[in-house]
Amino acid sequence: MTPPEASVEMTERAPRAVFRVCDLKKRTDFLALNRARRQVMPTVLVQGRHRGDGSADVRVGFTCSKKVGNAVARNRAKRRLREVARHVLPIHARPGWDYALIGRAGVTGTAPFEDLICHFETALRKLHSKV
Repeated sequence: MTPPEASVEMTERAPRAVFRVCDLKKRTDFLALNRARRQVMPTVLVQGRHRGDGSADVRVGFTCSKKVGNAVARNRAKRRLREVARHVLPIHARPGWDYALIGRAGVTGTAPFEDLICHFETALRKLHSKV
């Protein structure tokens, strides 16, 4: 389900990449990302690492701590992060990488959707430039 603030123009930004985006579910994967590169942005914290297992799949996980708010606020923030990832990852992600998007207290759930997209794109560019 697309949030109302996600406009149609954003889905037509660039051609889509040829890899599959999967979900991160295991705690060990999140712990490995916690030891990897991170980029802090005003609306989101992004962690990323190259797995090096030869797979071209891109894996992504989403998390929000209780600092973000109650369950309703955390779920809203995660829904927004999922939609941002759906728009940005096919264009800017690198095959074989894992990413974790972490919601920030007070801003992830309320910031304008365009700002979330812009900050996530910038974070990915900075993460990949450190390689």
